[in-house]
Amino acid sequence: MRAGPVLHTIAGAVTAVVLAPLALPGYVLRYDMTFVPRQPMTWEMVAPADALPRAVPLDAVVSAANTVMPGWLLQRIALVAIVYLAALGAARLLPTQRLLPRAVAALAFAWTPFLAERLLLGQWALLLAYACLPWLIIAARDVRAGRKGGLPRLVIAAGPAALTPTGGLIALVTVAVLLPLRRRVTAAALAAVTALNAPWLVAALTSPAGGASDPEGVAQFAARAENWAGTLAALLGTGGIWNAQTVPASRESVLAPLVTLVLLAVAVPGLRELRRRLPDVADRLFVLAAGGFVLALAGITPAAGLLEWAVVHVPGGGLLRDGQKFLIPYTLVLALGFALGAELIAERLARRWDPASGRALLVAAALLPVMLLPDLAFGAMGQLRPVRYPADWDAVARLVSASPGEVLSLPFEGYQRYGWAGGVVIRDPAPRFLDVPVLMNDALRVGLVTVDGESPRAGAVGALLAAGRPAAAAGTRWVLVAEGAQQLDNSVLSGLRQVYDGRYLQLWENPSAPAVLREADSGRRAAALVAHLLAAAVVIGGVLSLLLLGSRSWYRPRTYRTGEERSWPNWPRSLLRRSPGASSGSSECSRRPAP
Repeated sequence: MRAGPVLHTIAGAVTAVVLAPLALPGYVLRYDMTFVPRQPMTWEMVAPADALPRAVPLDAVVSAANTVMPGWLLQRIALVAIVYLAALGAARLLPTQRLLPRAVAALAFAWTPFLAERLLLGQWALLLAYACLPWLIIAARDVRAGRKGGLPRLVIAAGPAALTPTGGLIALVTVAVLLPLRRRVTAAALAAVTALNAPWLVAALTSPAGGASDPEGVAQFAARAENWAGTLAALLGTGGIWNAQTVPASRESVLAPLVTLVLLAVAVPGLRELRRRLPDVADRLFVLAAGGFVLALAGITPAAGLLEWAVVHVPGGGLLRDGQKFLIPYTLVLALGFALGAELIAERLARRWDPASGRALLVAAALLPVMLLPDLAFGAMGQLRPVRYPADWDAVARLVSASPGEVLSLPFEGYQRYGWAGGVVIRDPAPRFLDVPVLMNDALRVGLVTVDGESPRAGAVGALLAAGRPAAAAGTRWVLVAEGAQQLDNSVLSGLRQVYDGRYLQLWENPSAPAVLREADSGRRAAALVAHLLAAAVVIGGVLSLLLLGSRSWYRPRTYRTGEERSWPNWPRSLLRRSPGASSGSSECSRRPAP
C-alpha cells in the first residue's frame, strides 16, 4: 500500500473521531464560534466603525463564502480542514521515509491540549493558522531550495492563517525567520504575506478606537496552571489557556504532567535528529518555537509589566495579552521531535530485540496523545454538539431588514448563555445574523474582573445603562432583548415600542432614533476595501500560478536522504516505503468568564 493514501486515511480517521458530533444537523456554538445560516456582507465586516478589527478579514471572508454555501456547511468545512490539515501537514513535514513515525507526528500535532482548548474556546480561525503552519514550512523550504511553485504554495498556506491578526502575524514572522535574507524571493514572499495582512493592518491604523487595550487583560489572559505541576508544565504540554471552562477534564489529572514528561523525554533526542535531518531550517524552527514559548510565559513573569506598557502604548499591542496562543510553533516542533525520538528508540529496539518491538513502540507513541487527552474524542465528549437557531432570529432579521437601523443588543454583554443553545457561553450572534450595525458590549468579564473593551461608543453606552438611563438614550433605531427580558428593569425599555415578542427574543423600536445608520467614513471604507482586494488578489494569483504550473506543482514528492540509509530487519515494506512529501536534506487558579 502506498504511504500517501495511508496518511490521508490516518488524517481522516483522526478528524472523524474528533468531530463526530458534526454528523448531526445544526451549528456548533461556543464562545467565539458563532456561525449563522447566512452572514450578510456589511461595511462593519470590512471597516468596523468604532472597534478594533479583531475579526478582519475573517467576517468578510465568511460572508463571501456564505453567498455560495450555508453556514452549517461552511462551519463543517472549516473544522474538518483544521484537524485534517494539521494531521496531514505534520506527517508530511516529518523528515523520514517511514510510515509509522509519520503517523506519530500526525497524532502528536492534531491531538493536543492546545487544539482542544482553543477549539472549546471557539477560536477556529486561529486553529486554521495552526493547521497551516506545517504547510507553510514545507513551502518555505521549497522557496529556499528554488523549487518550482514554492512561492505560490507559500502564499496559499499563509492565506487561511491571515484570516485573523494573530494568525497573520505568526505567518509573517515564520516567513521572515525561515527564508534567507538578501534574496529577491524572500522580499517577494514577505511582500505577499504582508499584503495578506493588509486588511486588518489598514483597519487598525485607521480605526477611531485608537489601538490601545486594557492592561488588566495581561493578568487575566495570562497562562494558568491546569494541575499540580504548575503553569510552566502546562505550557510545556501545550496547554495553559487562561479560560478554565475550556480545559478538558483530563488536563487536571495527576498523571497529565507525568505523561508530558515522557513526551518531552522522547522529544529531546528527536530534536537533535531533526536538526541533523533538516539543517536548512531546523535551527530557525527552534528560534520560532522558543520565541512563541517566551511570549506564552511572559504574562506570569516580571515581563508582564512590559506587556502592560505595550498594550497601552503600542497600537495593536493587545494581540500579545493572550500569549498562550503563540505556542503554535512550539507545539509543531514538539510533535516533530517526539515522532523522530520515537523512531530512534523503535529502531534501537528493533535491532536489539525484534522488529515487532519497534513497531509496537511506535504504535504506543502514536496513541500516547490520545491517552493523554482522551476527552478530545467525539467532539470533546459531546461539548461540540450542534444546536439549531430558534425561528425568532429569522423573524427579527426580517423586521430589521425591512426598516434598517442600528441595533442595541441587550443584555449588554458580549458573551451570553442562551437556553436554546444548551446554556453554553457564546458570543452574541446578532452582529452576524442581522444586516445592520449592532452595538454590543466588547468588554469581557473574567471572574470578578472586567477587562475593558476598545470601542469608545460601546463604553459610553455601557456607562449610560449602568447609570440607569433608558436604552432609548443610546440613540439606536432598534433594541434587541434576548431571553430574560423579565430580568431587565422596566425603566430600561421606557420610550420604546415593542414590535416583536417571541419565546427567545424581543424586538423594540425607538421612535426617536435618527434615521441615519452609524457607519465608518468613506475614506476608511475605501482604504479597507482596497486592502481586502489586495489580499484577495494575492491569493488568487497564487492559485492561478499553481494551475499554470500544472497539477504536480501543488505538492511535489521529494526524496529524503540522511547520508546513511538505515534499515530495520524484516520490517514490512509499506513501513519502509518512501512516502509522498518526504523532506529532502543532507546528512545532516481558574479564571472563568462570567456571562
